[in-house]
This record gives sequence, C-alpha cells and structure tokens, in this order.
Amino acid sequence: MLTVIMSAYRPLLCLLRRGTAARVCRTVTTWSPVGAAFNAKVHRRLELYQQNVGLFGVPELASVEGFEVVQDRALQETEQLVEKACLCPPGVQTVEIFDKLSDSLCRVADMADFIKVAHPDPSYREAAERTCINIGTMVERLNTNVELSKSLKDLLDNKEIFAKLDPETRRVAELFMFDFEISGIHLDKKKRKEAVNLNVKLLDLSNQFLMSCHMPNRIEKRALPEHIHQHFSKEGEHVQISGLHADAPDDLVREVAYKVFLYPNANVMHILDELLACRDKLACLVGYESYAHRALKGTMAKSPEAVMSFLQQITDKLSDRTERDFKMMRDMKTKLNPKNSEVMPWDHPYFSGVIRAERFNIEPSLYSPYFSLGACMEGLNGLFTQLYGVSLLAEQPSVGEVWSEDVRKLAVVHETEGLLGYIYCDFFYRPEKPYQDCHFTIRGGRRLDDGQYQLPMVVLMLNLPHPTRSAPTCLSPGMMENLFHEMGHAMHSMLGRTRYQHVTGTRCATDFAEVPSILMEYFATDYRVISQFARHYQTGQPLPQSMVARLCESKKVCGAADTQLQVFYAILDQVYHGKPQNRSLTDIMIDMQKKYYGLPYVTNTAWQLRFSHLIGYGAKYYSYLMSRAVASMVWKQCFYKDPLNRETGERYRREMLAHGGAKEPMLMVEGMLQNRPSIEDFVNALVSDLDPDFETFIMDSEG
Repeated sequence: MLTVIMSAYRPLLCLLRRGTAARVCRTVTTWSPVGAAFNAKVHRRLELYQQNVGLFGVPELASVEGFEVVQDRALQETEQLVEKACLCPPGVQTVEIFDKLSDSLCRVADMADFIKVAHPDPSYREAAERTCINIGTMVERLNTNVELSKSLKDLLDNKEIFAKLDPETRRVAELFMFDFEISGIHLDKKKRKEAVNLNVKLLDLSNQFLMSCHMPNRIEKRALPEHIHQHFSKEGEHVQISGLHADAPDDLVREVAYKVFLYPNANVMHILDELLACRDKLACLVGYESYAHRALKGTMAKSPEAVMSFLQQITDKLSDRTERDFKMMRDMKTKLNPKNSEVMPWDHPYFSGVIRAERFNIEPSLYSPYFSLGACMEGLNGLFTQLYGVSLLAEQPSVGEVWSEDVRKLAVVHETEGLLGYIYCDFFYRPEKPYQDCHFTIRGGRRLDDGQYQLPMVVLMLNLPHPTRSAPTCLSPGMMENLFHEMGHAMHSMLGRTRYQHVTGTRCATDFAEVPSILMEYFATDYRVISQFARHYQTGQPLPQSMVARLCESKKVCGAADTQLQVFYAILDQVYHGKPQNRSLTDIMIDMQKKYYGLPYVTNTAWQLRFSHLIGYGAKYYSYLMSRAVASMVWKQCFYKDPLNRETGERYRREMLAHGGAKEPMLMVEGMLQNRPSIEDFVNALVSDLDPDFETFIMDSEG
C-alpha cells in the first residue's frame, strides 16, 4: 500500500563522466539574490537566542530522540485511520482515508529514508534507520490486513458508486488495490504468510546486496607493479580498489581496477541468486508469470515482451554505428598504445572521452568558469519563470531545520498561485555523504480537508566542490547537466497539484518518472537557454556560441556505443527478472554481453555484482532509455522551435507535470504529443538523437 519513489538516480554511464570544477582567482560579476546565495560561502550565524525548529521544521527532530516520537505518533494515527477505513461505507471517503493513511506513514518514512543516508551525525542516521524498519513493519501488516483490503475491494466491486468517482480517485483506488494484490492479499492464510516472509527476506537481501555493491576489493601490493600503487588507497600490505577508475589515462590502472573491483565474491553471488529467486517466487505466488511481468504492470511499456522488442530494435538500428564507434576507439588506442590495441570493457568510457575532447576541444576546465553554481541557478530560475511563471527564492533556514550548514533552501513561488513548495539543496561534498546525484521526496503534495494544499518538500543531493574565499563553485558541463536533470525531478514535484499524495510528483511509473528530468538536459544544451546565464564569473563575458555548438556535437561521438551499453544493462536486467534459467548469473551475463554489447567478457569478473540498480530498478532499468525517447519527442515536437515559449511551458505542465501518477503515463504522453507513439517511434526518437544530420538550432545559427 505504501508505494514511494524516494529517490531518483542517474543511469550508470552518466556516473562515469564527472568533470572536475575549475578554480580561478577573483570575482567581478554581480549576481541576483538566488545566484548570490549559491556563489557565496555560507557564514555561520549567531544562534544563541533562536529556537531549534527541528529537521525540516519538525519540532520533535530537534533531538535524535524525536524520531521515536514522530514514529509512534504516525503509527497511532495509522491505527485510527485503519479503524475508520474499515467502518467507512464505499465511496470517495474510502480513498481519502487510504491516502491519509499513506501520507501519515510516508511523511515519516520518506524523511527517515533520506536522513539515514545523508545526515552527518551517526546517531541521527541510526535513529532514522530504526524508524524505517518500524514503519516498514507496519506497512507489511497493512498490506496483508484482509479487513482493510475488503473495505477497498467493496468500493471497486460496487460498479454504480465506483463509476461516479472522478478519474483520479478511481485510479488511486486501483493503485492501492494493486499494492494489496502484489502482497498476496487474495491468497489463503498459509500462502499469504509465505508472501509476507518472502517480502521480509527480500528487504534483508536487498540491503545486503546494496551494501556489497560499493564495498572495495583488496589485493596484495606485491601483485601489482609498484608504479601504479599511487592510484589506489593502501591498507598495510594491501591495495584497496573501490571503483573502476574509468577516467584514468594509464591503461594498466584501468585494467587492474576493472579486474580487481569486479572479481567475483561467492557470498555476494549467493545473495544475488537468492534475491532473484525470491522475487520470482513471490511474483509467481501472487499470480504473475515472472517478476518482470509484475514490475511492469502500469508502466508505459506494460510487458517484458514490449521492453525486449524496444531494446532489440535499438540494437538492430545501431549495430553499424556501434561497430564504427568501437573502431574509432580501437584506432585511438592504437595511436596511443600501439603494442596493445584491442578495446576492452575498461577502455570504453576513457577512449570515447578522449575522442570527444580531441575532435571538439571540450576540456571541462575551458567551460567551468562560465558555469559557476550561482550562474546555473540564475539560469534555472530564468527558465522556470519564462516557462511556468515560477521563481526560485532563496530563504534562510531556521536553526536546526537543515542537517548541514551548507544546505540552501529555496521557496518555489508561482506568480499567481503563490507558494508551491520547498527545495532543499544539499549540493556540496562532505565526508560519508553518498556519492550520488539524486532527488528525495520528503513530503508529498495533497489536497487537505480544509481546501488548502499540503505543500511538497524535496531534497536535491549533488556532490560539488565547495566555493572558496576567492572563487565560487564552478561546474563542468556534465555537472551542469546533472544539476538541470535533478532540478527536473524537483519541478515535477513542485508543479504537480494532485488531489492525493499517493500519486504526487515523481510517484508515477518508473519509465515516465525520468521524462521531466531528461527533458531538462535538452534545455541545458540549447544555446538559447545557455546564453541567458553562462558567463565567465571573473569577466562577465558570455560563453561563446561556438563552444556550445562543439559541446552538443561532441555528445553524438561514440553515442551509439554508449547507448548500446545501456541496452546491454537493460537486457541483462530483463533476463535476470524473467523466467529462471538453468545456468549461472555469470553465464547469462557473458551471453548477453556477447549478443548486445560487442566488447569481450573478461575472465574472472562478475560485473553484475556491482549492478546496484537491480534493487531500485529491478526489471525497469530500460526506463532510462524509454524516458529519453519520450523526452526527445517532446523536445523536438514541442520545445525545439522556441524553448522559452510560455504557452508551451503551460501546456507541458497541464498535460504531463500536473498529474504525477494520477493519470496513465501513455495518456499524458499522448496528450502532449497529440498522438500515441509506438515502440518503433520511441526507437526512432532515440536513434535520431545520435544522427549527425539532426541539426540543432545552435548549428543553424552559427553562421
């Protein structure tokens, strides 16, 4: 019953391509209030006489003990609402009570889910973790409460009353019922207990697998050439390798990192085997052909067969270009290292980057002075004002409201509707903070009983370098694009005005949830948008149009190979969650890599054990590609001619952003595009983005 998208992550390839911020000496440019708020260092305020309002303005969370208080209050309120729901006659009130129930738990669970990974104080993280477990236990109880589910089923079965409900209420009722069904509510008592046990086991296995995905591997120092020791952290007589070092110029460093970091771990292999087996068993128990069939219900794709068709068609269309891309990488590797010219999996990210840089001179340090964080925030503010009539206003957080003093708070204000919600910007690096760009829903929007609206509250998490006394934080093009991407998620949450929080903002089908964020990447690379904010933070000079043109064209270089890598990941995810096969996970991966990637498998590696997206995006990794296809179509058909057009922005909000998950995703796409796209249309949209003859506005106007 509690279905929440608490964070939104970037696809794997994007995470390999972070640039580093350039730092230069003095600042002569002046900034608007929102720009100044992000370009200046935060100075600690004198807080002697100010009351601690608690994290996110929750007074109880002024101390770590408050978690137990807010948790117990939510659980007590839940019991009262369950009783009310069971006594309520079928009608709209049934759905309203269910949504209050969901909101009561989500407001605590979502906040705790963020705090357990982001708060710098271990005691807060531990208290939040305990709260997550306790709320999760209650959710399991609710999802198997037969009397509670009967109150909803009575509504759905009463055709006369159900038909009189508005479309959003009907859809939310069906979504709540779906949550019951996938927990096995329709099973007999014995099988229902089995479903509960499988869910509990899956939660534990998922946590174990996620933790193992990021654990470093060790190797004895003497096993490696001494001259590469400096690239890795040392631990006594061992070298510790905690990542792929995909951007390292030294071929040997990349090779060693790949082979050591991906070396198989028998215990983790067992965890993943068990996890996939449990998912399949649970899906079959509740009546689905496979876990993928269960996971894809309600998505744009709808079925594993449609997903596989989508991915196969991409592969077929890109095969020649992918081969050409790998040939370019091979030629570049031969040029730099004639003795060893075979392109291996550890070479792909590095040599595609080298080719882009050589062809288009897109060294990040040349761009970053134009992309100070303050300038980028000014750009976002200007874009949202022009498209939606929305402004980002920097607010001073109250004492105790934020978990780190460098967190900025933005009020999102509409020119006629007033305050829409709040965005907390946790943008800067700190020790033990997850190295992941993501969006967290803290509180969902919903209509309250008194007619007011519960304002949404979200956190955006990045890992940017801090500003210094002499220079603001400067972003590489990739960092700037990531900022726009995550702000797309935030505005999805802010601009939605759903009646029910169960479907607010990003609480929608996974293959639709990434559309607003990916669409923002198109704005981030259009000169008409960039020219409004990208200026050198020292001189005030605008970013030359030719540099933006080179940046956009460089994205197409090796684009087919990059896309094919994503296809391989997505297909592996589908096959793992399809019908069980009588062979090992590694054998399956070797087979899929050969068919859908093109670079050879490396003996004694198990890349799947680092595939953390198998947890949050199980059977749904394809969503990044499908969302990109939809975003591409929306950009080309609606925004390409005039990306700052207010009428188009308002229509986009009305057709796609306003509904969250309250409307079937393909209906929203159809409303925006004025036709229902096919799988083939999605494929063509993706492929055309890589086509060098698709001229962008900036190239047309270059002369």
